[in-house]
Amino acid sequence: MDVLIIEDHEDTCRVLERFVTSCGFDVAVAQNLESGMQLLQDRRFGAIVSDIALPDGTGYALISEARRRGLNTLAIALSAYAYPADVEEAKLTGFDYHLKKPIDLPQLRHLLETAAANS
Repeated sequence: MDVLIIEDHEDTCRVLERFVTSCGFDVAVAQNLESGMQLLQDRRFGAIVSDIALPDGTGYALISEARRRGLNTLAIALSAYAYPADVEEAKLTGFDYHLKKPIDLPQLRHLLETAAANS
């Protein structure tokens, strides 16, 4: 399964990329909304893992557009904020899950492996 990671924090992005790759997935990385949208246009992904706060927009905008385009793929939001309103906004914009930073890597692995098994 191909996984798109959109994360602007360089260290976090590197850790996520290595971890998801070590789980056996093919990974593409974007560090902003624009490049994430371009990758979504050019390639099909089984999962999207996106930070909410991006330098040129939000993960909410990215997943809303992905859903508008008919992409029915696993979408996981990453955020330092996990207040109920934040989690609700993620769900309303099209995310399936909202993971709080620091990220629970075993939980992320479980979500990705479950999606891969069901695809």
